[in-house]
Amino acid sequence: MDYLFFLNSILLGVGLAMDAFSVSIANGLNEPGMSRIKKCGIAGTYGFFQFIMPMIGWVCVHTIVEFLTSFHKFVPWLALILLLYIGGKMIYDSLHESKEDENFAYVLDFKILLLQGIATSIDALSVGFTIADYDIFMALAACLIIAAVTFAISFSGLIVGIKASGRFARLELLGGIILIAIGLEIFIKGLFF
Repeated sequence: MDYLFFLNSILLGVGLAMDAFSVSIANGLNEPGMSRIKKCGIAGTYGFFQFIMPMIGWVCVHTIVEFLTSFHKFVPWLALILLLYIGGKMIYDSLHESKEDENFAYVLDFKILLLQGIATSIDALSVGFTIADYDIFMALAACLIIAAVTFAISFSGLIVGIKASGRFARLELLGGIILIAIGLEIFIKGLFF
């Protein structure tokens, strides 16, 4: 492994982590009192999915290429549906909050976190094609670097969202809009680029 391998892996990680960064900002906006452990759990979840998806892609390239090629056209649709659901739920909850409950806030639960992790990393399956010529150890190293970069960027996004949370009203509404916008962006990129 050389310098170029690490640089390429870091750049792949940065590119793949941008959706997780945006979702992390939305999560930070919606839960400004988030504990450090929860921040690490969220960033770790995104990092895990950014690790596992390229590895799944790599394994598929080496075993069931035909299936992955036909599945690839559904990736933008899947990301769009997941993020529309999560963002729509956040918007619905913000518009239907109880008037008596002034402290209502959207709190990220485990199920939603897993859906976010999948939605923000599903496009990373195609990275398995990019690293297909790596042996298993290089593929694992590349995916670990991608995961570490995603963790750091997602953690930073949570901090940015938390720091900005005092400046916005209706945070869950804003977070939902951000998630829907990310879903649309993934969908449009997947269909046209």
